[in-house]
Amino acid sequence: MKHSQQGFFLIEAMVAILIFALGVLGLVAMGGTAVATQSDAQYRTEASSLADAIAGEMAVNIDRTTPASIAAALATFQHQPGGANCAFNGAVATNPIIKGIADQAGNLTAVPGLPGANSAMQQVLVDAGDPFNRVEITLCWKTANDAAPRRHTLVTYIN
Repeated sequence: MKHSQQGFFLIEAMVAILIFALGVLGLVAMGGTAVATQSDAQYRTEASSLADAIAGEMAVNIDRTTPASIAAALATFQHQPGGANCAFNGAVATNPIIKGIADQAGNLTAVPGLPGANSAMQQVLVDAGDPFNRVEITLCWKTANDAAPRRHTLVTYIN
């Protein structure tokens, strides 16, 4: 009887080690996913904060004496109105608020807190023809692991 059960404890120990190893590998994979998700959340928070700051500066720094003066002031904030899908083009903003976060040429090349962001990936659209002065601020970035750029778009109305 004793002879037929020899080595059974060794098999039990090997199965226990296998289950433990799979559990540890699962925890390591979850840790990597958690770090990637936290980084993405941080970038989205940075983009949201920057877009909100730009919209706030626009709302504070416009001349509200007439509807025409509002439209003219908002037009100075327009930045790269052409293009799509984070490949924007066109004239850079003439307003010093936008230029304050840009390089000397007016390009948003080093957007604070957003990796891989360059001047072609940022846009501020102003629709002064809209009765409520619709403003759309789009900030894009791309991490080393992203196949396509990520974006945050803020739409607001400034009167």
